[in-house]
Amino acid sequence: MNQSIAENESQMADPDFWNDNVAAQKVIDENNGLKAKHDTFVELADTVDNLAVTIELLEEDADPEMMEQLDDEINTAEQQLRAYRLTQLLDEPYDANNAILEIHPGAGGTESQDWGQNLFRMYTRWAEQHHFTVEVVDYQGGDVAGLNSATLWISGTNAFGYLRSEKGVHRFVRISPFDSAGRRHTSFVSVDVMPELDDSVNVDLNPDDIKMEVFRSSGAGGQHINKTSSAVRLIHLPTGIVVSSQAQRSQFQNKATAMSMLKAKLYEREEQKKAEEKAKLEGVQMEIGWGSQIRSYVFQPYTMVKDHRTNFESGNAQAVLDGDLDPFIDAYLQWNLKQKNPD
Repeated sequence: MNQSIAENESQMADPDFWNDNVAAQKVIDENNGLKAKHDTFVELADTVDNLAVTIELLEEDADPEMMEQLDDEINTAEQQLRAYRLTQLLDEPYDANNAILEIHPGAGGTESQDWGQNLFRMYTRWAEQHHFTVEVVDYQGGDVAGLNSATLWISGTNAFGYLRSEKGVHRFVRISPFDSAGRRHTSFVSVDVMPELDDSVNVDLNPDDIKMEVFRSSGAGGQHINKTSSAVRLIHLPTGIVVSSQAQRSQFQNKATAMSMLKAKLYEREEQKKAEEKAKLEGVQMEIGWGSQIRSYVFQPYTMVKDHRTNFESGNAQAVLDGDLDPFIDAYLQWNLKQKNPD
C-alpha cells in the first residue's frame, strides 16, 4: 500500500500531471482512498497497543475505573475493526463512489407504499450513522401513505460498495395498520443501486434519444412545493428508462442531476448484458439481481430479518429498520467474494 501511495504521489508531482484532468482526478481519488485505508490501519494498530498497555497496568492494579474505561475502549476498537474489515471486502471498480439508490413499491397499494417509506427511513438512518450525505433527488408520495417512488443520492467514500448489497426485492410481512380486519399482509419493494460515474466513464448518450419533461417539484411528504416547473424528467426512448430530479433549485441543475442518473442506469444496463453473455459462454446459471427476492423482514407471526443469499439473519427486526444494516452488508460482501472465487 505504501508503495502505491508513493507511486501516485510521484505522478502528482510531475509538471504534466494536470494535462489530462480526468486521469489526474482519478489518481487523486485512488490515492485518497489508499491513504484513508493506511491511516485507519495505523490508528487501529495504535489502539491495540494502547489496549495492551492498559491491560498490563490492570494486571498490576485492578482499578475499577480503569477496567470500565478498558471495556469502553474495547467496544470502540471492535467497531473500528468491523468497519475496517468491511472496507477490505470492497473490490469492485466503483465501490468507492457515491451511490444512487431508488425505491419502487410493487403491487399492494397503500401497504406496499408504506413499506417503501420504511425502507426510505432505514437507508437514510444507515447513511446518517455512517456520516454520509443524503440528498432526496426525487420523491413521489403515496396516495394515502408512504411513497410511490423515491431516489436518494448518498455521498461518501465507499457508499456504493456498501449499498450494492441492497439491490433487489425486499419482502415485508406484518399485521397491516391499514386493514380494519387486522389481517397479515405481505408487501414487496424493489431497490436499485447504481454508482455515481465521473467523466472517465464513457457512456454513449445521443441527445435525440432523450425526451425531457418538466414539472413542479415537491419535497418528501409534499413540503417545499415549488411554484415553477423546475423539476426534470428524462425519458430514454430506445430503452424506456425514466429518471427524475426535483431536489435542485433550478431546471438546469435538475437536468444535470437527471443526466448523471441516466448515465448510471445505461452503464448498469450494459454491464448486466456483459455479465449475462459471459455467464452463457461459461455455462453458469446467473442469479438475476433485479426482480429477485433478496431479503425478508417478518414482524408476524415472529420477528426476524433474513437475507436469502447469505442466510444471515437477525431477530431484532426493529433495529434493522432503524439502520443496523452493517451485519447484512458484511455477510453479503463475504458471500459475494466467495461467489467470484469459489476455490
